[in-house]
Amino acid sequence: MRVAPALPRTLAALALAVAPALGTALPATAATPDVTDTVTYTAPERRAALAHWTPARMKEVGSAVGLGPTGPLTEKWAGAPVKTVGRLFFVNQKGDDTYCTATAVRSGNHSVVMAAGHCARLPASPDNTYSDLVFVPGYDQGARPYGVFPVRASVTPRSWAQDGENDIAAFTVDPVGGRSLTDTVGGQPVAFGRPAGGRITAFGYPATRPQRGEELLYCAGPSKAAPRQELSIPCDMSGGASGGPWLADFDPRTGLGTLVSVNSHGDALDHSTTLYGPVLDVTAQQVHDRAQHA
Repeated sequence: MRVAPALPRTLAALALAVAPALGTALPATAATPDVTDTVTYTAPERRAALAHWTPARMKEVGSAVGLGPTGPLTEKWAGAPVKTVGRLFFVNQKGDDTYCTATAVRSGNHSVVMAAGHCARLPASPDNTYSDLVFVPGYDQGARPYGVFPVRASVTPRSWAQDGENDIAAFTVDPVGGRSLTDTVGGQPVAFGRPAGGRITAFGYPATRPQRGEELLYCAGPSKAAPRQELSIPCDMSGGASGGPWLADFDPRTGLGTLVSVNSHGDALDHSTTLYGPVLDVTAQQVHDRAQHA
């Protein structure tokens, strides 16, 4: 689901073991090969990203896309603020302003955001990475209550860069005002290797009408195993929701759950009713681990 963010199939260093506090981890060994690709952004590039993404640009990027009305399975979130979820703005390989949804997660450096691979780079095109990335947690109708965090590194599976497989990414962000990301908004724990089943709450900022990416929306329903190492849930969120979190055991009073996947793609170009996300496997764990040290 990209909006110039979209859904990829419908539109368009050795890893360290995750500490128990970060969520369920898959076993890793010293012989595990590195299967990630990292892109870093210089301090001048990060300053340029902050200057690029004015409040006006952030509003324009959603209003400029015509994706039709918000679907009946998607609702506006009206519970406690989900401070960890926000919009990830970037400039794509064509030079177009665009965005995804992303989530602050627990990490050793307190600075990791997770989203879909197609929010970081074009699939199966190693040289086409995105630029001017910033993360705005808690974005709501132009409000940026916790600041704008520039991205200093993006990490994706090498299989995504080379073959368009395993649609997951992690981003390392700079502190804002001397405070790290998760010290500011908290972080969702991540579970790797969690099997399908149970109720999932998926969040996103789709660019459908009338919200146009300005408000946090969600779907909720049971997850099922799907082909190609994916999970599925009943949901009709569209472009702009890409990268948004799938939270198991979600508590609407605290805005916290456990991240088990992210929004990747739907089952049709129009009127999709099923949303798919990648299984967070050993590769996803390496992506997360690498971002902790970027």
